[in-house]
Amino acid sequence: MAEKKMKFQDAMNRLDEIVALLNNSSLELEEAMKYFEEGLALSKQCEKQLKEFENKMDQLMVGKENDDESDQ
Repeated sequence: MAEKKMKFQDAMNRLDEIVALLNNSSLELEEAMKYFEEGLALSKQCEKQLKEFENKMDQLMVGKENDDESDQ
């Protein structure tokens, strides 16, 4: 089943919840593994989004620098 891509902040909030759940030592191993897998997927999603944001910012800055140079 394909999961819907969460907004960055929603994914980070869910990661915080998962960390708290995993710190609960009363979890069954299978349940802990389920949360771990979900957290890993969210972590990868957040990392990908951050890289996309960084690339977009770099493109915007290069465009701004080019605009500034052409104004001179």
